[in-house]
Amino acid sequence: MTDFLPAWSEPFHGTSLGAAPHLDLPGRITREWAYGDGSGRGVKVGVLDSGVEDGHPLVGRVDRAIAVERDTDAENGIRFIDAPHDDLYGHGTACAGVIRALAPEVEIVSVRVLSVNLKGSAFVFAHGLEWCIDNGLHVLNLSLSTGNEDFAETFWELLDHAAFKRVMLVSAMNNEPKRSIPSEFAGVFSVACAPGTDRERLWYNPNGPAEWGAAGIDVDVPWSGGGTINASGNSFAAPVIAGHLARILGAHPGIAPWQARTILAALAENGSALD
Repeated sequence: MTDFLPAWSEPFHGTSLGAAPHLDLPGRITREWAYGDGSGRGVKVGVLDSGVEDGHPLVGRVDRAIAVERDTDAENGIRFIDAPHDDLYGHGTACAGVIRALAPEVEIVSVRVLSVNLKGSAFVFAHGLEWCIDNGLHVLNLSLSTGNEDFAETFWELLDHAAFKRVMLVSAMNNEPKRSIPSEFAGVFSVACAPGTDRERLWYNPNGPAEWGAAGIDVDVPWSGGGTINASGNSFAAPVIAGHLARILGAHPGIAPWQARTILAALAENGSALD
């Protein structure tokens, strides 16, 4: 087992997490009510990453693929290539596979904003995020972040735009204790690693900056080339939360992000549904 513990994961591995808020509801939130059949049917999930390998045994079909690239000759300096593409690293395939395992009937949309070395720019990232918000996607998995302060206001505006369009943004905290934009903003479902490898378990952290904890240490994930690897990182915890949200939205289409948060908190290991 690795000794590596990604930054912001510490609260989930201690004893001081505290309880999620109890809800004064007329009925009890249960997993059966929250998830319905658990398929995520009808939910479009965007994976903003290095691409997703279409047809990977643990991913299946990629329903749409958009590559976002700088182009100084294009309007706004950006172009969107709407065509099948490869995963340039393996990271996006890993995230998509985690989501697919939890919500098997979601529609996967690969939005490639990272290159072969898993590097990218805040400029491309922001445009990719805007495309997702404007094109009818429901859940966005952001297992990436930027430390570029010049784009902080841009991402704030995009989060507001997403909230009013009822788009759920799930964002992994950086593995190192440094700026994680937009992961550290309250408008996203921010995620770090919690104990164990059971993806059915999640935790709510009332103190932040990582609001949610999920399995992400020593986990088996799909990788490009049709294979799998064992990996650790907040990147692999985020799609767990994205998968749970896809289940919830499949059962309750059209709910707002704050409503989904309420349901998710009740389902957490320290939430009221498991008292």
